[in-house]
Amino acid sequence: MSKLNHADVADRRVDPFLMSVLKSRFEAVVREMTLVVMRASRSAVIKNARDFSCAILTYDHRLVTVEDALPIHVMSMDIATRPITEFFNDVKPGDIYFNNCPFTGGTHHADLIVAMPVFFEDKPLFWMVALSHHADTGAPVPSTYLPFAKNIFEEGMHWPCVRVAEGYKEKSDLLRIGSVRNRVPDLWLGDVRAQMGACKTGERRICELLERYGSETVMGFVEDWFDYGARCAKAAIAKLPAGSYSYETRHDPIPGVADEGIPVKITINVDPEEGEIVVDIRDNIDCVPGGVNLSENTATGSCRIGVFNNLDESVPHNEGAKSRIKVLMREGSAIGKPNFQVGTSVATTNVNDRLMIAGNCVFSEMGAPFGQAEGGSHLPAGIGVISGRDPFKNGRGYINQVFVGYAGGGALHGHDGWLTYCGPANAGLIQLDSVEVDESMYPILIERRGVVPDSQGFGEYEGSPTVGGVYYPINHDMTIVYAADGTHFPPQGVLGGRAGKAAETYKIGKDGQQEVLPAFAEVVVESGTKLGFTACGGGGYGDPLKRLPTRVLATANKGWISRDVAKAVYKVVLESSTVEHGTFTINEAETAALRNVCPSKDEH
Repeated sequence: MSKLNHADVADRRVDPFLMSVLKSRFEAVVREMTLVVMRASRSAVIKNARDFSCAILTYDHRLVTVEDALPIHVMSMDIATRPITEFFNDVKPGDIYFNNCPFTGGTHHADLIVAMPVFFEDKPLFWMVALSHHADTGAPVPSTYLPFAKNIFEEGMHWPCVRVAEGYKEKSDLLRIGSVRNRVPDLWLGDVRAQMGACKTGERRICELLERYGSETVMGFVEDWFDYGARCAKAAIAKLPAGSYSYETRHDPIPGVADEGIPVKITINVDPEEGEIVVDIRDNIDCVPGGVNLSENTATGSCRIGVFNNLDESVPHNEGAKSRIKVLMREGSAIGKPNFQVGTSVATTNVNDRLMIAGNCVFSEMGAPFGQAEGGSHLPAGIGVISGRDPFKNGRGYINQVFVGYAGGGALHGHDGWLTYCGPANAGLIQLDSVEVDESMYPILIERRGVVPDSQGFGEYEGSPTVGGVYYPINHDMTIVYAADGTHFPPQGVLGGRAGKAAETYKIGKDGQQEVLPAFAEVVVESGTKLGFTACGGGGYGDPLKRLPTRVLATANKGWISRDVAKAVYKVVLESSTVEHGTFTINEAETAALRNVCPSKDEH
């Protein structure tokens, strides 16, 4: 916690013990909203993978509380709610609004934001917000990720701040429009009503809180909470070395969209005395003719996320803390504010991942112990969008994004990478699907999935290995749409760390022969054939020869690194244990000879 001076104490609006209570109460409200979405939704991408987030903002669009939320969904939520009060001058209790349009502040068209105002004593005080990634949006291609979609006319349906309920009563005609423009209308409507229910639950709980403590006390807490967040962020930034630091990464080539790939550049200017960081992404290319352009929401949020990932974890993610991070972007840039109507359907992943990755890595330019190595990116075939006709349900159509296997995280000083990472947009909060649940819901069989040995980026601290697997349709042809970034430019290490394994996608024919598939594609997996994939491994941090042999041994005993690689990369000689079958021990003498050091030195 940051230190308080006498002026800070004098300026407090709420007793510090009550502040702690109210902080926990707001968090509990968001958790209850989260449970409503998770339990009441119908599509697997929400119920199983948890691709959704809830938040509370003040009525003037300042972020109060997020709990277990995906970072990319909430770090710029104000951009999504602010247009509502610009378009409507008659916001009333019981109103509910949809917004999924990147040109009215949304993230991308698959993330439907449901927002509801909270009034108390006839005064609007808060917004309850529930965002869910929907299984379908009615796009021409059966997917919510469309890297080749040049503009919004090739995407799914946009809801640019539309009032879908008044006086707590749904507008059935508008919901009917959404249902007709959807491949799985029952799922869509169920998921939408789950979000509405979450917002109503949040409204009810906040009103109970206001009735108990009074609006003056509750709103006083909010201001104190923002002040505290700003102080914490300022104190954390004060510990960083001053200066300007830059980093560049590159998204894979996308044929016809960006044939040479998309460079992503970031510069941060750190001012420890002011406790402020300015993130500058203006030096990037113009919008490209495809769906990988960022939205203003995702570009802004991703710049903030990269900074937060490199500050102390105790810094609250609220409006006060956000105020210490300034973002400079350029209109008309693929990594900035997009031109009106260009394609942005992949704005939450891929190129956006690369921006967050660059934001994580740029701090490594300060030297150890700062920064992180590159982590893996989104949308390998292990988390593609599958669709088809279910032969066991009279040919009924299905569509869903599966999370069979995804990428590993990059290493940071003192810590190896995170295995269940998926991508920087969600920071490990997206859950791997249950094999049994996926197989019960869809006519597919997951033949295998598991960790791919030797796929991590080696270093003093290792990136995470990745996950690979094989799955296939049962008695029908299945379509999959995926966008496997990291196939050409895998995650890089920093400060001497090595790169993680590249992504791979392939089809296994009826004869068992493998056919390598493009990194970005819509593919039909015919009945009798199989789809194989490997996601990206995370990059390493620091010189591999500084890694403790005991850490190399622990990784080998998990089955994540082979003896040959341990010897070649880390100069650690492993031999089969005579005590426990299937495990290894360190040959101290041979390891010391290879490393040309005394055995004991590596243990300190």
